[in-house]
Amino acid sequence: MKYSRKGLKIFVNIFCTFMIAQLIKKPLQTTETVVVRYGSFAESISLAQLENVVKTGKFPDSFKTYTNRLSEEQHNLIVKALRTKIPINVATMSNLLNTQIGTTILKDLASVIYPEDDGGRAKALRASLVLAASEPTGFSLLSFIAAYPSKNLEINLSQAFRVFKSLNTAFWQTQQFMSAIAPQLTSRKPEISLPMDATEPGSGKVEELTLHLNDENRNRNLPVDIYWSDIASDQKPVIVFTHGFGSIRTELRYLAKHLASYGFVVAALEHPGSNEANNNAAIQGKTRLLKPQEFLHRPQDISFVIDQLQKLNQTANHPLQSKLATDKVMVVGYSFGGGTALSIAGAQLQPEKVKQRCKRNLAILSFGQGIQCIAQELPKNTYQLRDNRVKSIVALNPTSSVMFGETGLASVEIPTLILAGSADKTTPALTEQIIAFRKIHAPKWLVGVVGGTHLSVKDPIATVDQTGKPNTPLSGGEVIGEQATNIREFVKAIVLAFAAQLTPEADKYKVFLTQDYAQLASTNEFPFHLVTEIPDHVATVIEELTVDS
Repeated sequence: MKYSRKGLKIFVNIFCTFMIAQLIKKPLQTTETVVVRYGSFAESISLAQLENVVKTGKFPDSFKTYTNRLSEEQHNLIVKALRTKIPINVATMSNLLNTQIGTTILKDLASVIYPEDDGGRAKALRASLVLAASEPTGFSLLSFIAAYPSKNLEINLSQAFRVFKSLNTAFWQTQQFMSAIAPQLTSRKPEISLPMDATEPGSGKVEELTLHLNDENRNRNLPVDIYWSDIASDQKPVIVFTHGFGSIRTELRYLAKHLASYGFVVAALEHPGSNEANNNAAIQGKTRLLKPQEFLHRPQDISFVIDQLQKLNQTANHPLQSKLATDKVMVVGYSFGGGTALSIAGAQLQPEKVKQRCKRNLAILSFGQGIQCIAQELPKNTYQLRDNRVKSIVALNPTSSVMFGETGLASVEIPTLILAGSADKTTPALTEQIIAFRKIHAPKWLVGVVGGTHLSVKDPIATVDQTGKPNTPLSGGEVIGEQATNIREFVKAIVLAFAAQLTPEADKYKVFLTQDYAQLASTNEFPFHLVTEIPDHVATVIEELTVDS
């Protein structure tokens, strides 16, 4: 089997390279000279001279007027960018450019090149990227320039490095990984029989109730929205939602209502030390953005809510009486809430390891990693926050790379489903989800959404503040709202199926937790992939990143 898979991979790559070459040909006219513009400065440099810069690290004498103004750090940054080899092959590049994130890449690159687009630039850029990825030496900024079908290429240098920086090596490694876990014969239609359309609502009439709970021992006021329906039953697990950093309990409302329509009772709680209200107070200087104790309080909030639901289940004449299986709970966490879900599933917080990790390379950490660094302020200890009533978890775009150290995730004891978006800047897929997935030994599922961003899974009502936000290397460029409808539909199906694994109907829903269903649900803009183990032939992608980080 290994031999055939490897042979198939080689065949697909060779076939793609051959077909692309036949369709677009090697341009009769390729770039010989680059005109670099930086503000009022403009200078020509030949491709041969650029190749020499890569070899020697020195620019030609004609550039001295400009390069003398650069600091050593700026000079090294330019040379490093020219020398960087991006780990992506021609098949991956070709597939990537057909997705939503591929469209964004083409748009960003188009902003780098003069003159203004005459309608043919997107086609030229696409051809150049694919041809550059077919070079034996690997894809690079230099191979892309060389492949562009124009004798002279004018580049806006400041814009070029902004774009190049945003498409960093980890981003491209993620794309390579997503492609590698996909079935090679993408034209093969899955031959599966679905018992139902799991994206459609169930038969239950959904109702909502808001509880205001107070944990006097910890001085925590916890608002909780309960979603249930007339077919709710204690034969199905209670589902608890834990929100992301600086967010609100309604951020996954569409998912809560969907699950409730199938008879599940969903409790979406709000964490007072890391919600939107706390963020607003921090902006006004009234509190800290995040206190280290919040890493402990959030899992404890979930345990407290389960305690209170247990009491309601035994309360006479309460609408939830006898409908709550509080000894059989599934936790769904998003972003920072995904880290919370991992904690309550058994992952160990390791403040000393966090301190060691956050001492180095702090400047290059993502926002999600920066937040995790606050855990180093906790008293020296190994924290185990496992609640045995929680029987499975779903972690959507979770934080994990820093807070659990190198070994903390090995203690996860229950079935775990992790979702990763290939274009997530806040909690990058490779560092936060894919490496974490490898460290978990319990039954596990990894779902990859090619083109998905950090906010793609959120309810549209929770992303209206993103309108007009700039697209930067660390934030923005979010695929949300109507654009992300297909992603949210897929999330509804797989989370429903995962919850059903704790019910007598488990076998009926297993088909939705397969790569065949992921492929069936995929669109050209958003291919979905699902694995239960990282294939050996792609594990090297992760190993290389682990060594470099």
